[in-house]
Amino acid sequence: MTRTDSQKTAILQVDALSQDLSDWSSTIFDFAEPAWREYQSANWYVNRLRTEGFTVEEGSGGMPTAFAADWSNGNGPIIGMYAEYDAVPGNCQAASTQRQPRAGLDFQAAGHTDPHSGLGISALGGVLATKAAMQAHGIKGRLRFMGEPAEKTRGSKPIHAAKGYYDGLAAMLSFHPFYMMPLCNSVRWDTHCGAAYSMIFRFICDASEAWGQTDGIPIPQSHNSIRAPGANEALIMMYQASKALRDSMLPHSGGWSISEAILSAGQATADNLPAQLSDLQYMIRVPTVEMAKQVTAALERNAEAAAKMTGCRWEKHWVCKSRPGLANHAMSNIAWSAMQTIGAPVWGEQAVEVAQNIQRSLGIPPMSSPFLDACSQLCSPRDAEAILRQELPPRQINSTSDDYTEMTWHTPTARFYVARPALKPVRDRPYPTWVMNALGGIPATIDPMICTAAKILAVAAIRLLEDKSARESAMAEFKHRTGGGIGGKTWMAPLCDYEPPLDFKWPEYVNTPRGRQF
Repeated sequence: MTRTDSQKTAILQVDALSQDLSDWSSTIFDFAEPAWREYQSANWYVNRLRTEGFTVEEGSGGMPTAFAADWSNGNGPIIGMYAEYDAVPGNCQAASTQRQPRAGLDFQAAGHTDPHSGLGISALGGVLATKAAMQAHGIKGRLRFMGEPAEKTRGSKPIHAAKGYYDGLAAMLSFHPFYMMPLCNSVRWDTHCGAAYSMIFRFICDASEAWGQTDGIPIPQSHNSIRAPGANEALIMMYQASKALRDSMLPHSGGWSISEAILSAGQATADNLPAQLSDLQYMIRVPTVEMAKQVTAALERNAEAAAKMTGCRWEKHWVCKSRPGLANHAMSNIAWSAMQTIGAPVWGEQAVEVAQNIQRSLGIPPMSSPFLDACSQLCSPRDAEAILRQELPPRQINSTSDDYTEMTWHTPTARFYVARPALKPVRDRPYPTWVMNALGGIPATIDPMICTAAKILAVAAIRLLEDKSARESAMAEFKHRTGGGIGGKTWMAPLCDYEPPLDFKWPEYVNTPRGRQF
């Protein structure tokens, strides 16, 4: 595809930044902070962006680890990009060809899986390259770069959307690392990600001493309190009842899921009293908001029953309510054109050697071409869509889950994927999870994705800044699909009616007299 002079400048700028991008990715990879607790990562981005001349609002949307950064080169369209940087507990892995945790930690600490470390730095490279080209060629306009924490809980974007941070943008470019076919080096077309609800059910045992009493008189020497059910029993009943009902809640096809996580209340040193507090988090990933509401209602009934059986009371606290995604073919074509201009990532000899060393460490004969072929091939949006639809019921519009969907209701949005490194499968020998995590942190294997994605983002952004007709086509389609734009007849308003869920027992790193621990 033909490159404009400004796009050539941006591509060269990514090349000039390549070592910095590699170092920066390693920094965020090593921070590996989980959802809502990404203090070092957010601070690093804020300082970097300010150094690059951006005006940065820290704590945007009332979230301490979020930010909104803006840079202006005069009046003109505003193009948005964003970073994610949360990691996943229980996935601590060094950037190594052996299974080992990062220095000073154990395997239960957090680690980057997708990896969001590479996602965020790719986007940063893209926005910095766009900025350089705008300056060099006198392109008017603005750039907005959002810091989006807690993606693994679909946390920040519903809140940013409800508070207006995506309003007024000419377009948003949404990138994610990927390896799963068919959306490998491709752009979403019609089938965007679905809705998601996440909530914490909290059980509170206020008066365990009343258990088993008749007319206020306890059974003598009964150890009444410790025999009483409490918050833990309520949690277990809720957990088991919801597991049993899962098959009845939704159909078996269509890419939906319900998952749960037990949050610790720190009662390991309790003596002879029942647990007073327990928290059980659910994440519901479904195609439609109506499905999410149905599952939520079933969970609420279970919570009510569990609380009554155990002498507890219960509360529901929202973690997220996010909308399904809205397609925009004009934006998809812009991203696809940029992807064709840049091409797929290419892994060189050093990356191949890394992959072969991993295979040797697992007792697998090293392959001459160890990476999945699809990782270095482009797949057109229409071809990817056709393959994706083979797995879905015809009536289903949305599938799987990611919270970029919030942006699609506020500005024309392109969602594209660039392959992260993935190894060719071996018959009857699945690779352990740590392999993917390691490949996302080793510079030789993750850098090709980072530079490729940064170039695609910059080329697409410059196209949007310079090509008024392309920009207007994307906005016209957005207004058509929403019945008039934001507030239109078919526009779906933000679902977020809650404050950021900051005060729960989310996993995090702490400094103690024993050192830094997870």
